[in-house]
Amino acid sequence: MRILHLTPYYKPAYAFGGVVRSVEGMARALVQRGHEVTILTTDALDQQGRRMAAPEETIDGVRVLRRPNVLPWLRGGANLSTPRSMKRTAEAILPEIDILHTHEFRTLENLLVTPVAQGLDVPIALSPHGTLNLQTGRGRLKTVWDRLLSPVIAQRIDHVIALTEAERMEAETLWKSFGTRQKPTRFSVIPNGVDLGPFNKSELAKDFRARFRLDEAPTVLFMGRLQERKRVDVLIKAFIAADVADARLLIVGPDEGMLPALMKLAGGDPRIVFTGYLEGSGRLGALAASAVFALPATGEGQPIAALEAMAAGLPVLLSPGCNLDDVEEAGAGFVVEQTVAAFADGLRKLLRDEGLRRKMGQRARRLAEERYAWDGIAERLEDVYLSLL
Repeated sequence: MRILHLTPYYKPAYAFGGVVRSVEGMARALVQRGHEVTILTTDALDQQGRRMAAPEETIDGVRVLRRPNVLPWLRGGANLSTPRSMKRTAEAILPEIDILHTHEFRTLENLLVTPVAQGLDVPIALSPHGTLNLQTGRGRLKTVWDRLLSPVIAQRIDHVIALTEAERMEAETLWKSFGTRQKPTRFSVIPNGVDLGPFNKSELAKDFRARFRLDEAPTVLFMGRLQERKRVDVLIKAFIAADVADARLLIVGPDEGMLPALMKLAGGDPRIVFTGYLEGSGRLGALAASAVFALPATGEGQPIAALEAMAAGLPVLLSPGCNLDDVEEAGAGFVVEQTVAAFADGLRKLLRDEGLRRKMGQRARRLAEERYAWDGIAERLEDVYLSLL
C-alpha cells in the first residue's frame, strides 16, 4: 500500500511535540510492515526557526518531502504553517498514492492538499491528535476557523481516527455541526503507539545520573514542552509539598515561555533539576535514571512521553487530562485530579515505597506491550486503510 502522511512538521522538527513522535512511530511501523510511506511536511524546526536540510531525504525507510514556510514567525505566534508549493507537490505525487492520512485538522496543509486528493478519488483519513477542543490552545483562532473553513475540510474527510473514545465522541459532535455529507464520515479509535525497544540501559542511567548529579536518589521525571497547558507549576509545588527529602525532580524539555516562572517557583531548590531539551541518548538516559513519571497536564490527546515512560518500566502519575484511564485499571500508576494536594499525595506514595514502584513499573511495561506497541497499532491502521479502499 502507498500511503502519504500530511503533517505540518516532522522529525526532528519540533521534536518534543506529540504529533511528531506519533507520526514518526506510525510511519516507521508501516514501513516495517511492507508499505511505501511518504511524509509531506514543512521545513519547520521549532516555533521560530527553519530546519536547514535537503528538501527531500529518507529517514528509516520513510521518504520525507519538506516544503518551505513563507512566514516562519507565524508558527510561533499562531502555531500555523504557511507552506510554499505544497499543492503543486501534492498534485505531482497523489496520483501514485492509495491513501492520504492527514494529521491535525485546522491546518493550511489540509486546505491545500485535501481538495487535490478528493479530485483524484484518493481516500482521506484524519488523525486530530487531541487538537479538536479549545483546551489545547488557540481557542479564538479555532472558533473563527471552524466558522469559515472547517466545514469545507470536513466534507472531504472519509474517516476520523481518534485517540480515545472521548475524542471520537467529540469529533462526531463537531462533524454534525459542519452539516451532512453525501457519503458519511466514519469514526474509529486507535491509540498512540510506543517503541518498546530502546530502554532498560543501565549504562545510560549511570552516565545520566553523573551528568546531572542525581546520585542514587529516587527521581520524578517530567518530560515535555514547558508551556502552561502541561502544568509543570502544579508538579513543582506538589514535589515541594510531598517533602520527600532524598528525592529529585527532573524537568526535561524545551522552554516555551514558562522557564523563568518555573525556576522562580523552584526557588533554587537543589533537588529540582532543569535539563532543557534532550534527545537521543539524553532522552533515553532521563527515562533510565528515573523512578516515577509525572504529568499533570490539561487537554492532552494521549501523551507519547507517558507511553514511553511506561515502556521504560516507570509507574506514572497522571491527571485525567492525559486520557490514559487504563493506567489505574492495569495498576500501572495513579490518575488523580490536577491539584497540588492530589499530586503531592501520589508522589509520597510512590517515592516512599520502592516495592510499590517496582510492582507498578512492571505493570506499566506490560500495559505498553499489550495495548500500545507500534506494530499492533499499525495493524489496526491497515484495517482502516483497507476499509477505505
